[in-house]
Amino acid sequence: MPLIQANGIDLHYDEQGSGPPLLLIMGITAPGRVWEKHAACWSRSFRCILPDNRGVGRSSQPAGPYDSAMMADDMADLIRYLGTDPVRVVGCSMGSIIAQQLALRHAPLVRSMVLMCPWARCDRMSRSIFTHMATIKARLRPEEFLNYIQLLIFSKGTWDNDADHTGLIEARQQAAIEPDPQPLHALEGQVAACIGHDVLAQLGHITCPVLVIGGEADIFTPPWMAHEVAGAIPGCELHLYPNVGHAFHWERIDDFNPRIQTWLLAH
Repeated sequence: MPLIQANGIDLHYDEQGSGPPLLLIMGITAPGRVWEKHAACWSRSFRCILPDNRGVGRSSQPAGPYDSAMMADDMADLIRYLGTDPVRVVGCSMGSIIAQQLALRHAPLVRSMVLMCPWARCDRMSRSIFTHMATIKARLRPEEFLNYIQLLIFSKGTWDNDADHTGLIEARQQAAIEPDPQPLHALEGQVAACIGHDVLAQLGHITCPVLVIGGEADIFTPPWMAHEVAGAIPGCELHLYPNVGHAFHWERIDDFNPRIQTWLLAH
């Protein structure tokens, strides 16, 4: 469980597999271990690098605000520390805005990237959702807060499926005993990074291969955001799964894992 100095903080990361480096950047509130079932597939072909973002897990959780450029600089220092060739990057939600900044600020470090449920800028509705996330974290027990997140990210099909719904309940029970809970000030820092991200005018400068992927039923980062990002990056590919939400990578994991592995091997 390595811990390094990166951009002035302690940055924790894990690794799985061997081969070309693949940096996996998780979303708001989530530590790197959330990639486990995806990395289990991709590590057959890649050296998967799973960092805890600034503000979560075993990485430093300094007072905010954070911004997406700062968090990209954290990742750039990690890549340089590892001494790898240019990395393939998969960024999920907040991880996608970090990946965008990584490609813009540190282009030689990025070979290709997959942007999951991304945005290039927030509108009033998304800013309100992120702000509300911090507001209710201050007032709810961890399991209640996770219930709110689940309502944002999982589609109706997951809630209607008995086995999947049982999984949601079990995840809330686990949240109540999480050994490394994210403190409110660190979530507020990540929220600031999400709200402040605005690179739409710069995305045309990205030259590496990019795949934007998401769910058509996403109510957290709606499809217009994915379309906007994909439309602004030259040569970008776009794939949206029907009838699934922000957690499409769980709801369609049997297709998603091999699809991403195939794309990354080609790029």
